[in-house]
Amino acid sequence: MHRSCPVVVKSLIPVLSTALVACSDAGTEAGGAGGMGHDAPERSSAPASVSGSATAGSATAGSATAGSATAGSATAGSATTGASATSSSTASGGGPDLWIPALETSWHWLLSHPLDLNDPKDMGLVDPTGAPLDTPPPTVYDLDWEHTPEETVAALHARGARVICYVDVGAFEDYRSDAGDFPESVKGNPDHHWEGSFWLDIRRIDVLGPIMQARFQVCKDKGFDAIEPDEVDGYANDTGFPLTYEDQIAYNRFIADLAHSMGMSVGLKGNVEQAEDLWPYFDWTLNEQCFEYDECEILFDTFVANGKAVFHVEYDDPYSGHMTDRSLFCEQANAWNFNSMEMPLYLDGGRWPCR
Repeated sequence: MHRSCPVVVKSLIPVLSTALVACSDAGTEAGGAGGMGHDAPERSSAPASVSGSATAGSATAGSATAGSATAGSATAGSATTGASATSSSTASGGGPDLWIPALETSWHWLLSHPLDLNDPKDMGLVDPTGAPLDTPPPTVYDLDWEHTPEETVAALHARGARVICYVDVGAFEDYRSDAGDFPESVKGNPDHHWEGSFWLDIRRIDVLGPIMQARFQVCKDKGFDAIEPDEVDGYANDTGFPLTYEDQIAYNRFIADLAHSMGMSVGLKGNVEQAEDLWPYFDWTLNEQCFEYDECEILFDTFVANGKAVFHVEYDDPYSGHMTDRSLFCEQANAWNFNSMEMPLYLDGGRWPCR
């Protein structure tokens, strides 16, 4: 169910659609992505380097807070501080009320099912085997936009935590409540290995903009603090559309601007190939498997070097025997000031944080 949005936000869609869309040659590589209730992903190959441009403009990293919780308890413990926000006006429309995570922020990611506030695994207070952790409890939770009720967000806020809203912006998911809002013309090839998911024609901001705005409004109405927009690298995959590097930059900047205009911070999800062009427009980044695929250093050079947090996960993944042990990446991740964890592939509870 979508709620009406402010006129000032609606006005962004035609303006940004006209200003940002660019056209050139296609780039295609096979790959996969994330979401709720799907099969195991397959890593997409990095595309050939293509030059794209972005105008510099940055949101300054603010402070987030450390909360406290008793590891292994049946309920999440109390967090003692609220996350303060600092920001500056940016090319993306950032304002003074945005919450922006600190460089060092303990976090948890749960997408496979609605979070149970009384389950230590769901709350990230224990590891996936149920063993207590000796690291700080999460002060940030990243949860699905549609399956997380307003009451859960409010309860996490009451415990001093901030909450990120996971939204797929680059692929159509046939199991979503708003699936009927997507015309057939914007649905492309299947998103490899994710059942019920199909790439979107992200050049059609005129069509996708109002849909994503409605989704973001759901996040806003539920009290979420930030947006995690997934599937933002379609140009590097076999989408069925002739998407270019510039098309992707335009769409991703539109998504960042839209989130900022609605009072939420926004992270760049994956897409390390465009990090150099996009870091000024995003407030933080969330990456999967950059150590496994030897592509982490660009995140240090772009986000961390500019005071922006990196949230990072390597998977305990039976489909990939490369990076399943924290001993292989935590030391370097901590040296780079990444907020890194090993997690179960399906993000279904528990975590092994590096710090």
